[in-house]
This record gives sequence, C-alpha cells and structure tokens, in this order.
Amino acid sequence: MARFNPVTCTRLNSNSARRALLAGVGLAGMLLAAQAQDSQAVLRVCADPGNLPLSNSQGEGYENKIAQALGRDLGRRVEFTFFPQRMGFVRNTLKQRDEATNQFKCDVIIGVPKEFELTATTRPYMHSTYALVFEAREEFARLQSPDDVLALPPERLRTLRIGAFARSPGSDWLLLHGLIDHAVFYTPQSGDPAESPAHVIEQDLAAGKIDMAIMWGPMAGFLAGRHAQRPAWSALPFKPDPTIKFDFEISMGVRFGEKEWKDTLDQWIGAHEREVQSILASYRVPLLDAHGELIAPRELGANK
Repeated sequence: MARFNPVTCTRLNSNSARRALLAGVGLAGMLLAAQAQDSQAVLRVCADPGNLPLSNSQGEGYENKIAQALGRDLGRRVEFTFFPQRMGFVRNTLKQRDEATNQFKCDVIIGVPKEFELTATTRPYMHSTYALVFEAREEFARLQSPDDVLALPPERLRTLRIGAFARSPGSDWLLLHGLIDHAVFYTPQSGDPAESPAHVIEQDLAAGKIDMAIMWGPMAGFLAGRHAQRPAWSALPFKPDPTIKFDFEISMGVRFGEKEWKDTLDQWIGAHEREVQSILASYRVPLLDAHGELIAPRELGANK
C-alpha cells in the first residue's frame, strides 16, 4: 500500500519509501559527521586575557596573532581559553578538562620558557632578552646600552629610581652594580589579576615615580612603541651575560605525552620562522640570533 509523505505531499510505494528513508538516514549521517569534524577542527589556545603585548581577550597581542597564523595553516578555527597567567595557569587551562565535554579546555600555550618544567615544549620560536626602558630625556641622551647608566654623573646616579621586578635579572643587575638602594621593586604578580606587569611600569614611569625600569624585553619594546611621540621612550636590550641570565628562548607548551601534536607544532614553527619573527618585530620585540646579537627590531627607541 502506498504511504503518504507529509513533507512532499506525494504518495510513495513501499520501495520508494524505503529508498527515501535510507537516503534520509545517509544524509543525516553525513551531516552529523560533518558537524563532528567541524567541532574537532578547532585550535584551542590557553592565554591570558589581559597581558599585553603577549595576549588579551581582544586578540591584540603577539601570541594572539601567532595563534591565528597557526590556526590558519592547520585549517582550524581558533578558540581561546582565558585565565590570568599566574600561579595555577597551566593547571586551570592546559591540564583541566571541561566538565560538560570531558575535553581538555585548551591544547597549546603559545609562550612558555624553553624546557618549562610544567609542560612539554616545542622548538623555540623566540630568543629575547631583558631591556632597560626610560623616557629619553636630555640627561639620558648618551645612553646606548644599559651599562652606560653606570657612567652617568655621580650626582645624577645618586638620585636615580630604577624599577625592577623582585627576583628577576633586573634586581640581580642592580645588586651587582651597587644600585640596590636605587631600586623600586615590583611583584611579578599583583593582587589584581586584571593588572599586567607592563601596565604597572608604564603608569609609574609616565607619572615620574621611577626614572627607568628593567623588564622583559618584549614588554619594554612594546612600551617604547606606545610612547614613540615626544617625549619618546627608549628601550635598550641587555646583551647575554655570563654572570646574569638576561636572555631566554620561548617555545610553545603542550601536554606531556602528546608527541604527534608537538611534532606538528615543531614543523609549523620551523616552516614559518620568518613570519613569526615578522609578527614579533611589529611589536618591537628585541630578537637575538644564536650568538646573542640583536637582529630585530632595528629601532627600539629615540636613542637609536
């Protein structure tokens, strides 16, 4: 007996109905498979929502840009899992599963130190160094390297206020050169998770609470770029030093045991070195070559 199809308002015999049913099931199956594939074609990135120039929730940091380039080449839609990059960051992002899906919340941290103890790490994509950042006033016009600070007139040197983060290469440098009494120390992590280290230094330097600051080079270069108009700011990178470790290599971080995923990232980094360096240079990140020489950017401030 023919049966009525309410969708097409036509009558179908039993064979036609069976074929239509199978076709419908097949189409539904393909749609479900496509949806499943689409849900898997996501690059889930762990990131800080407010830590420029590295990353923020508006996608304005260089780690955001690197993630977008990576997702583009892997054919994946980029989704960020945001959490303040401080104690517990890895535990609450890369190593934590979503309660609803049981999937890990994210699969890669774009920036971790090479051989970071909390994650497996890719080959490095960035080699940078700490830098001295300051407003390029006339009294600092002859500064061409951080060590030139030591040659300032004694009467000026005695009044300097130099910002540095506690337990950092900057504090070690001040101690080594007898300038610890001139230090204004900052905690690497403030009590406000929305406050970034670069912003704290920027506020105090602009307000004249400090005369200069020693900070991670990407942040120093970023601040010099933000204050390129007069009164301009300068950032002078520290060269690699046998006494104090100023320079560090930065890799991507993944979960231990995910060798195939790590290999994929290693291959991408190797094939896109110039593109990544271009992104970093656009943020005025001081980049070092294998010999510790500055290769980019050519301009880091008014004194160059």
